[in-house]
Amino acid sequence: MSSTTASNGSKKKGDGNDSSFSWFEGFASVFKEICNRSDKRRIIHSIKVGVALVLVSLLYLVNSMFKQIGENAMWAIMTVVVMFELYAGATLSKGINRGIGTLIGGGMGCLAAVLAAENGGIAKPTIVVISLFAYGTVATYYRLVPNIKKRYDYGFMISILTFNLVAVSGVRAEKVVEVARDRLAAIGMGFILCIFVNLFIFPIWASNDLHFSTSSKFNKLANSIQGKNKIRCFDEYFKLGSDKENHDKVGDGSASIVACKIVINSKSNDEALANHAKWEPWHGKFGLYYPWDKYLEIGEHLREIAATIISLKGCLQSPKQPPQMKRQMLKGQCDDFLLSMIWILNEIGDSIGKMEKCQTKLTINPKLQLLTLQLSPPGSFSCKVETDENLAISSLNFLLSEIVEKVQILAAKVEELGEIANFRPTKLDV
Repeated sequence: MSSTTASNGSKKKGDGNDSSFSWFEGFASVFKEICNRSDKRRIIHSIKVGVALVLVSLLYLVNSMFKQIGENAMWAIMTVVVMFELYAGATLSKGINRGIGTLIGGGMGCLAAVLAAENGGIAKPTIVVISLFAYGTVATYYRLVPNIKKRYDYGFMISILTFNLVAVSGVRAEKVVEVARDRLAAIGMGFILCIFVNLFIFPIWASNDLHFSTSSKFNKLANSIQGKNKIRCFDEYFKLGSDKENHDKVGDGSASIVACKIVINSKSNDEALANHAKWEPWHGKFGLYYPWDKYLEIGEHLREIAATIISLKGCLQSPKQPPQMKRQMLKGQCDDFLLSMIWILNEIGDSIGKMEKCQTKLTINPKLQLLTLQLSPPGSFSCKVETDENLAISSLNFLLSEIVEKVQILAAKVEELGEIANFRPTKLDV
């Protein structure tokens, strides 16, 4: 009895130690996971923001600096908080937009304030109101133009805001030009500090992310075709004999469909990265006027292929598939399709990642042309009676042909990118 109690007591103590140890182990694993992720960049970015805020706060905290700048030092702090972004290109874009918007809005606001002050009387507020309406209406109209909104929306917003602040404050303030000049100087200090910290202290480039993201999408599509644990997506299709069993088991391809959906939903992220990359200075392998629009074109074609692959998965999961005997007739060309397509997609993705010219004419086009011939031989799949089985076979053949055609167009686009971006020639193994 006592031994049982002792053992229970020791077990309870052990449970307490185990729970505390498991809590510590869980915390350690979470911390390790955070540190091992690409989210290291978030930690770096957060530290950089903290450093920038400390440096810009010196304008307000140090007496000698405060005497020169005064209360306008708060504008420099505000500029750092608003401008500082994760990517260097995004910070540079916001800074340039803010600077140009402040200059134009401030200059036009000063002009309106001076013109109103010279007239005086009832004309003073009237001129200010008319100028506010005119400037706000025209600037907002141009701000909504799609091409302008994509890159200069923030600049137009700051321009409208600055114009309103300067023009309205000019009604009460006597030295509106001096106030505008001092605030512009404080904003310029915040801008310079942001650019210095973000571009010269562990910079995070949107161009690198867009480049390697585009390259990795090819591997995602190849893996989605290859399937989980390197089980090709057609293996179960040809293995199973029962239609019902086929419908139940082939549906276990959610992981590959998720990979395709990631590619399909990447448009907004790609456009944002490309917009930031266009503002970035020459760095690493990416020079000025780098063809980032080509990456967007390649992304569009990748999304079309991903959508076709999802349709192919749906075709394989259809309960109206032909019997096993008819499915076996397609096995040879489907195996050739899978092996060739996985190799082609990985090859194209690696050529972008390594910035090597894609050998489209020498290696990729011959394989694609052979696949086209295999998938559409003369008289293949011609059916006089349109049964569900024949339609299923024709649909499968059509989707495979569509993927081949789209990959051929994609390979041509990647070859164009290599020519424009001056990728180095591929080293062929002899």
